[in-house]
Amino acid sequence: MTDNSFPFDIRPVDGTENDNLQKYFQGFKYIRVGPKNYFLINGYTEGAAYIYNMPLRPDDVFVASFPRSGTTWTQELVWLLANNLDYSTAANVSLQKRYFFLEQSLFMTEEIKEKILKDNTNTEKNPLDDYNIPRAEETAKLPSPRFLKTHLPMSLLPPNLLDTTKVVYVARDPRDVAVSYYHLSKLFKVSEYLGDFKSYWGFFIKDMVNWAPFFEHLKEAWQLRNHPNMLFLFYEELSKDLPTTVQRVADFLGKQITKDQLAELCSHLSIDNFKKNSSVNYNEAKNSGILTANESFIRKGKSGGWRDSFDEEMTREADIWIAKNLEDTDLRFPSML
Repeated sequence: MTDNSFPFDIRPVDGTENDNLQKYFQGFKYIRVGPKNYFLINGYTEGAAYIYNMPLRPDDVFVASFPRSGTTWTQELVWLLANNLDYSTAANVSLQKRYFFLEQSLFMTEEIKEKILKDNTNTEKNPLDDYNIPRAEETAKLPSPRFLKTHLPMSLLPPNLLDTTKVVYVARDPRDVAVSYYHLSKLFKVSEYLGDFKSYWGFFIKDMVNWAPFFEHLKEAWQLRNHPNMLFLFYEELSKDLPTTVQRVADFLGKQITKDQLAELCSHLSIDNFKKNSSVNYNEAKNSGILTANESFIRKGKSGGWRDSFDEEMTREADIWIAKNLEDTDLRFPSML
């Protein structure tokens, strides 16, 4: 029997803050969670206690991150290493089906379902028929080993997580995250962000995007980086030296890999090949009308691309914001060294 207790308070976002959000993210309702004020869609309330208390198994593997930090890249890397480089299954079974996105069902609220149906009235069948999203409780029915993806911070996951199972956490330069998250917010029809990037950046640094605050999220994982069941990666490490990073993941998972296998896996994971890989590009979501069909879920895969989107004012603002949030920690991004 799963405990239904949840130690953090959940508060609605209201007043002028909510009014401003509604101008850009129409129809959504938001909440703040716990002392760090994690910002989430209101559907999270329904599953918060279950996720916090969910039964774990020793052979579970979690891939965790703040959104748009290299999650999909890391998922494919981890799954292939853990499954003895089974490229055939990886090609024929989408990443969405190989991993259980722990909180995904909590974001598919009735309001969002209605919006999807309304926006896809010209289709011959219900666009949600091919996109059944199981509730978090259904993780209990999954065969072992389970591969689970989450964007929740460590404090909202089971307290015994690292004592029971392995977690690979991936982090990325927040400026690149913001650019990628902006494009994702426009890509997802359920969010359909209506503003420009500069306005989005304003929401981002004010911790008014889902799963924010960004730095609290990273710091929680960073503080646990030396736990034997935690592997903390940087996106920039994957981008700059993929072979070395792949070997680190293999060692963490207790997997042997030859030089030839390493070369083949790095080729499979190269951004050029990854962008062409239909198994990781969320085609089910496109077919269901949840994603815009004419854009790729995997974008440029580039470190430092934020410079193409930031003006001088935003660059200065980012420098101050990052310095302030890093002053009490030894966390440093490879891109800033």
